[in-house]
Amino acid sequence: MSTPVVENVPQPVPEQVAAAAPPPLGYAASAPTHGANTATSASLYVGELDPTVTESMLFEIFNMIGPVASIRVCRDAVTRRSLGYAYVNYLNAADGERALEQLNYSSIKNRPCRIMWSQRDPALRKTGQGNIFIKNLDEQIDNKALHDTFAAFGNVLSCKVATDEHGNSKGYGFVHYETAEAAENAIKSVNGMLLNDKKVYVGPHISRKERQSKIDEMRAHFTNLYVKNIDPEVTDEEFENLFKQYGQVQSSLLKRDDQGRNLGFGFVNFETHEEAQKAVDALHESDFHGRKLYVARAQKKAEREAELRKQYDQARQERMNKYQGVNLYIKNLEDDVDDEKLRAEFEPFGTITSCRVMRDERGKSKGFGFVCYSAPDEATKAVAEMNNKMIGSKPLYVSLAQRKEIRRQQLESQIAQRQQLRMQQVAVQGGYMGGPMYYPPPGPYGAPQGRGMMGYGQPAMMPPRPRYPPQTGGMPIPAPYGQAPPPPQGYPVPPAGRGAPRANGAPAPTSPVAGRAHTRPQGKGPGSPKRAAAPAQAMPAPQPTEPGQINMAAFNSVSPMEQKQMLGEVIYIKIAPQQPELAGKITGMLLEMDNQELLTLLDSPEALTGKVNEALSVLQDFTK
Repeated sequence: MSTPVVENVPQPVPEQVAAAAPPPLGYAASAPTHGANTATSASLYVGELDPTVTESMLFEIFNMIGPVASIRVCRDAVTRRSLGYAYVNYLNAADGERALEQLNYSSIKNRPCRIMWSQRDPALRKTGQGNIFIKNLDEQIDNKALHDTFAAFGNVLSCKVATDEHGNSKGYGFVHYETAEAAENAIKSVNGMLLNDKKVYVGPHISRKERQSKIDEMRAHFTNLYVKNIDPEVTDEEFENLFKQYGQVQSSLLKRDDQGRNLGFGFVNFETHEEAQKAVDALHESDFHGRKLYVARAQKKAEREAELRKQYDQARQERMNKYQGVNLYIKNLEDDVDDEKLRAEFEPFGTITSCRVMRDERGKSKGFGFVCYSAPDEATKAVAEMNNKMIGSKPLYVSLAQRKEIRRQQLESQIAQRQQLRMQQVAVQGGYMGGPMYYPPPGPYGAPQGRGMMGYGQPAMMPPRPRYPPQTGGMPIPAPYGQAPPPPQGYPVPPAGRGAPRANGAPAPTSPVAGRAHTRPQGKGPGSPKRAAAPAQAMPAPQPTEPGQINMAAFNSVSPMEQKQMLGEVIYIKIAPQQPELAGKITGMLLEMDNQELLTLLDSPEALTGKVNEALSVLQDFTK
């Protein structure tokens, strides 16, 4: 029997913001009569609401019954999403009674609402008095049908059919009456009756704690046994005679298929628990027809699944503790590295208990593997010595192996730190090409989009802000994207090479004196060329590079972040022809590597192809 839960409906306070979960299954509030004060009696709980229902919608509905004092839809304190229930406060109890009578189970946004009186005193909920449990309900019976069925036996305070996340009935429900006499009358009248051609069970509500204690008591005094690993040639008579020597067997069953063949397991039920326990002690793991029998207490399917799940979790935790700090993850392996070669590389650092290079279904190396040592200090030494060591043409990446959930948490933390660093740089640098700095949101795996990265179809670079503010009166308009804007008339032309774009699209730095020379007129007005300053010494322009190549002179003269952007552009250009849809994501994943490692990849097409294949494999595993 599933667990009924008593509803915990707090007293509504219009100014308070709800942060608790919605009331669960069970029974709820007391009626407003019988000594309830006016404030409590005029407060209604409205449940089963669609998440999009707002206070204004409820006001239009409930204000038709009478003047509404206040309405509050309870929401999550963080996300502000509706919790699916609300409180409606009337000025007097008569309006609340009419609303409960006329609007209960009425449809609000295609969902029938459930209305009951708000209960301030939790004593009634804790005692469970007047609460009954109904199971084996037809799936067509909803809250209203259940309410109409049981309303004939007394005043129903709350009525609910349990449903799953899709709104389908679970086949059981709860009805809470105002008095215990009404609940007893309903149990006597409906228990065992047919509702929609299904025989229902109706009984008193039993708390989870009481029900669990009864279950534990039944488990401790079992009489039914489950037996498996039985020889297929064993007959029903032999099976029963095996257990008769230990007590009075009430029933025995050897399971067979449709052709009558023995399936190898069965059940035996004894008269007393002592006899059943004696049979378990004597026959478990005993030899019968050349096989070792398994004899134990018979369990329900849900109980067996729970125990198996517990055993699996325990075994997984033991494996994690066993390999904690001794299992290494190695990636960036050459295609010809197998288990023996990997073991030979890592054997000098300690005793290896297992070593494996991961391969796909065709037997081709995936470029990564695992090495497990017998002691944590051996693994630590191997990480220190082998990380970034060149094996063939690739530098190895070696670290302690981690679970996917831990890696994901660390990756999210790294992305957050990088985003915070970008914001700090915005505040420090203050501008990009004379204007405010723009940093687009991070792309997949922390790769920046826009300005140097072309993930998800974004342009490779944000269009630069115009060097000169837009003006009217014949002043020039900023040049199109990708071209340097010409200076206004009367302004000195910057020297050759000055302001030429770098390989990553950003303008070359200029000295403050030169910047003032061509951004401020030296005459009396914009159109006067008099007293023009002499041009500063021209700086050599960087040599142009072909698409897909890095200008090392420009690369070495910029910050690591700008180097990463330059590398991202070149890698994207190389990947896009083969992987047009995933080029942005793969580029973002590769940019997690060190800049020097990325330069090594660009010099080796085979290494780049291997990294791309490894990234594709990770993406496929991630999307499964």
